[in-house]
Amino acid sequence: MTYINKISKFFPNKAVGNDEMEDYLGKIKGLRSKAKNIVLRNNGIKNRYYALDKEGKITHSVEDMAVEAINALKQQGVDLQSIDLLTSGSASPDIQMPSLSCMVHGRLGIGAIDAMSATGSCNSTMWALNYAHMSILTGSSKNAVCVGAENMSSWMMSKNFEEESTHLQDLGENGYVAFEKEFLRWMLSDGAAAVYLQDKPNETGISLKLEWLEIKSYAHLAETCMYAGGLKDETGKVHPWRSLDPKDLLDKSVFSLKQDSKLLEKYITRFGGKFLSELLKKHDFSLDEIDYFMPHISSMFFKKHINQSLIDEGLHIDDEKWFLNLPKVGNVAAASGFIMLEEIFNSGNLVKGQKILMMIPESARFSYTYALLTVV
Repeated sequence: MTYINKISKFFPNKAVGNDEMEDYLGKIKGLRSKAKNIVLRNNGIKNRYYALDKEGKITHSVEDMAVEAINALKQQGVDLQSIDLLTSGSASPDIQMPSLSCMVHGRLGIGAIDAMSATGSCNSTMWALNYAHMSILTGSSKNAVCVGAENMSSWMMSKNFEEESTHLQDLGENGYVAFEKEFLRWMLSDGAAAVYLQDKPNETGISLKLEWLEIKSYAHLAETCMYAGGLKDETGKVHPWRSLDPKDLLDKSVFSLKQDSKLLEKYITRFGGKFLSELLKKHDFSLDEIDYFMPHISSMFFKKHINQSLIDEGLHIDDEKWFLNLPKVGNVAAASGFIMLEEIFNSGNLVKGQKILMMIPESARFSYTYALLTVV
């Protein structure tokens, strides 16, 4: 079996409140955002963390934050020199190559190890966790560290949209970038979290036994919802940056992160409810057995939609079982699941025998992770 025995997190700098966001991200062409208040009202986020200062300087890279989170495991007693495997996930890696895991490994001061990185969006850390889980189950590794890390704020700075805004003004338009690009500026946060996994539980204290972890993609049923490095046409096809005119890369903010909020609302909870219903039958499991339901959501707006998707499948989770920290830390994308897990694991409130059901949806092309953990 696989056991999560230590969990750590790292947030850069101090928490940033709603009124301070544009002090860090800036205003596009000096214009106050039309979308900000609408998005914040719906997402319920009060604080987030930025790896930026108010002059727009990046204070921590994704690599930096991943290393900080892993070094925090060392402070909890994990011997990093003895780890067999390092896996990582991020929606915002610093560079295209080398991989994030290899870059982080190069900073840790440890010997040769197996290293694997997963990319994508919110599920990338879950894919990395699944790799570590399978490596331990097959006996290839006795232990592993899995880390999720994000620097989303630098992607959302106004300077990245200035050329597009200028281009729009040159065309006689108002200079405001499309909602699908602005939408995410007011939702995302920076940070990292790491878990230490072993093939046996802690001798003292609690561990989380990974009962099962299931991942499924529904990309065959819906077009791309969230993407970067391309442009989507009216048919739903995404054209990669390599195929575009170099001038378009700036004029159309091709490398900005974009999300179709209409597709998000239509599909994100529908597919998740269907998948959960299938898993309950597969594992002969009832939602009445769980003590904590831990869904990663980008906005508190979706809580009622998740509830409705459960009702549609004939399911129910009592409200007091929901565990969410989105309002106080923001949406940290691929690190969010581990950040929630860290808070509850280190809270002192868990009791042996309790069960935690994690749900990590990814809207990029609609994939989902569910994981059941038992406190032992």
